[in-house]
Amino acid sequence: MRFSFAESMTDPTFYAPLAQAAEQAGFHSFVVPDSICYPRDSDSTYPYTPDGNRQFLDDKPFIEPFSLIPALGAVTERIRFTTFVVKLPIRHPVLVAKQAASVAVLTGNRFGFGVGLSPWPEDYIVCDQPWKDRGRRMDEQIEIIQGLNAGGYFEYHGDFYDLPAVKICPVPTEKLPILIGGHADAALKRAARLCDGWMHAGSEGEQLPAMIDRLQTLRREYGRESEPFEIHVISMDGYSPDGCRRLEELGVTDVIIGLRNAYQMEQDTETLQQKLDAMNWFADAVIAKVNG
Repeated sequence: MRFSFAESMTDPTFYAPLAQAAEQAGFHSFVVPDSICYPRDSDSTYPYTPDGNRQFLDDKPFIEPFSLIPALGAVTERIRFTTFVVKLPIRHPVLVAKQAASVAVLTGNRFGFGVGLSPWPEDYIVCDQPWKDRGRRMDEQIEIIQGLNAGGYFEYHGDFYDLPAVKICPVPTEKLPILIGGHADAALKRAARLCDGWMHAGSEGEQLPAMIDRLQTLRREYGRESEPFEIHVISMDGYSPDGCRRLEELGVTDVIIGLRNAYQMEQDTETLQQKLDAMNWFADAVIAKVNG
C-alpha cells in the first residue's frame, strides 16, 4: 500500500518542509490541488460536501500546481507529486502538455498528473472556454497530452482540436501517468479507457467498492485489464492498518491522507510543528505497521 499526504489551503511557506518531512516519513506522494479563482457572485454548488457549500474555499491560499511542484521537487529526492486535480478543460492542451512535461522532467519523473472537470461554470467563463462538451473536449485533451509527452512529432485532428505535426522538448524519460478524478460513470469510463489511474474524491464512501468494481469491469471491456493502473482513494479505512488491508483487498493502490479538516470555514491555524507531529504520528501508527 502506498500513502499520499494531502495538505492544502495553508501557509505557503509550510509546503517545502512538509514535503521533506512526508518523504522522510514514508509517504509515496504529496498531493497538490488546483484552484484558479473564487467568484464573488455564484449559485454553483460543490459536489463533495453534503450541502454543496463551497464557501470554505473563500480567501484560502492556493499555489498554482505547475509552479509549486518544481519548487518542492527541488528540495526532495524521492517523493512523487500528484495533482488532485488540475481542471483540464479550462486550459489549452498544448500548453498543458508543455507544463506537465516540464514538471516531470524537473522532478525526475516524480509527477502524477491528476486531471478532472471543474464543476463550476465560472471557471470556464473567466478562462473563455465553453462549458458545453467539456467531457468530450477533455478526452481529446488527454490524447494530445499523451501524444506530445511521448516524444517526436505528433499531430491531431479531432472534433475540437486540430494540430499540425509538432513536438515538445524535453519530454519525460518515463511515461507520464495521467489519473482521472470524478465519481460519475463518464469519469470511470474515461479513466478505464484512456488513463493510468483513478482518483476518488472522498465522499460517497459506501459506494467505493461498487465504483472500483465498475472500473475493473470497464478495464476488461476495453482490453486494458493487464496494464498497470492506480486507484487513489480517500477513506476512513486509510487511518488504520486493518482498514488499509481492507482497501488493498478492494484493489486500492494509494490512500490519500489528510490530517485536518480542510472543509472548515476558518483559516488554518495549525502551526508547522503541529502538522509535522500529526504526520509523524500517522507514519508510526499506520505506515510503519502496513509496510514495515
